[in-house]
Parts: sequence; C-alpha cells; structure tokens
Amino acid sequence: MDNSSWTNLGRTMWAALRMLLVLTVVAGVVYPLAVTGIGQAAFHDKADGSLMTADGREVGSKLIGQSWNLPGTDRPDPKWFQGRPSHSDCDPLATGSSQLGASDPTLVKSVKEAKEQVAAFNNVPESEVPADAVTGSASAIDPDISPQYADIQVRRVAEADGLPVAQVRKLVAEHTEGRTLGFMGEPHVNVLQLNLALKDLVSKQ
Repeated sequence: MDNSSWTNLGRTMWAALRMLLVLTVVAGVVYPLAVTGIGQAAFHDKADGSLMTADGREVGSKLIGQSWNLPGTDRPDPKWFQGRPSHSDCDPLATGSSQLGASDPTLVKSVKEAKEQVAAFNNVPESEVPADAVTGSASAIDPDISPQYADIQVRRVAEADGLPVAQVRKLVAEHTEGRTLGFMGEPHVNVLQLNLALKDLVSKQ
C-alpha cells in the first residue's frame, strides 16, 4: 500500500470517528435531554409516571394496576373496588399475560373458578360477571376496569364502607371515562382514582 492509500485510509477513519462522536453527542446526550425537557415542561405529570398521592404520600400510578387486598393477605378487601386479575401481581417489572389460548383447559378452568369467586364476593349471579373481572389484560397491569365490573361491586363496597348505594354508584359514574376521541377503546374506570375518591368520601362520613 503506497503513501496515498494510507493517507486516504487515514482521512476515511478520521471522518468516521468524527461522525461517531457527533452522533454520540446528538443521539446520546442532546436528544434525550431535549425530549426529557419537553416532557417535563409540557407533560410534567405524565413524564413522572402519572403518580397519585394521598395524605401527603405517593400511593401508586394511575397507569399501573395494583392489588386491593386485606392487609397481610392475598384476599380481596371488600371495602375497595377490585381491579382485573393479574398473573404478575400487578408488578410492572414482571408484566405479561399467562399466554394461554382461549380454549386451553387450564385457562377455561381458571376463568370458571374466578367467575364463581367474583360472583360470590359481590353477591351477584355469575351471568352478571363481565369478562374483565375474570381475565387479565395483555400487560397484566391494566389500571382500568369496565363500568359493568365497577357496577357489580357497588353494593358490596357501599355495605362494607357504610355508605348509601346511590352515593357509591354516583361516584362510579363520576369516574367513568368514555372512549378516547369518542371512538377508540371502551368506556373504563380507573380503579386507583375511584378508590382514592372513595377514601375521601368515607373520611367525610
């Protein structure tokens, strides 16, 4: 290889190194800082994880489902509205569904047992138990439930908290959100927001 070839190779290597440095700074430093800054300025709540507080402390994110069990147990607390079943125990670091098909005998048996339990827990016929009450979401951390699932829980929650049924039903209606842009998704109720509103209502009694 003659001197001119070495010179061309050196120029090419230097140009590649400069491009690598520029792209590293732009894509690895400038872009992340810009996106973070815009997020914090324009969407501060969402950028921080849509965290919610109660009594001066963080109690969860309205984007992540959580369990509402009796303290120290895995049994649902009748005083709270319950969310969808979760194979990850609503752990955002271990998301994912069971991956069982709709006709899988294990899933069919699990759904049947869950429907019986939900019906008994809420003292309603099994025919009134909606699908989201007995099946988990694809992420296993869905924070929302259907208005139908919230509705079958109203009487149980009202009785457990010593509240009028009409008052609890009104609370559900106030926290029911419609389809996004009027046509995307389904009407839903955020369980964390609903339970925090319920907590405030109970404290005022």
